[in-house]
Amino acid sequence: MEKLKRQDEAAGVESVELSPAQIEAIAEARRTWEARVAECRILHQSAVAGAADVQALQEIEANHRRDLARFASDRDRRIERIRRGETS
Repeated sequence: MEKLKRQDEAAGVESVELSPAQIEAIAEARRTWEARVAECRILHQSAVAGAADVQALQEIEANHRRDLARFASDRDRRIERIRRGETS
């Protein structure tokens, strides 16, 4: 842990102490993300099983990748707002 702190200091990364409420809010954001990803994967598997042709399968795969990227982006934005102390 100390080694990571020294590396962050050397890189100019600012360390911020989080409140217990912020820590819990970040954990909740991650749990929500995990649930959304799990649901998306189940739906994706179902859609892949029903794909009629290669074109449909490619579209399903592209949509799945887009959804996963959006979920991760939403999670990261939410965590960043929590770290900054914003409530919305």
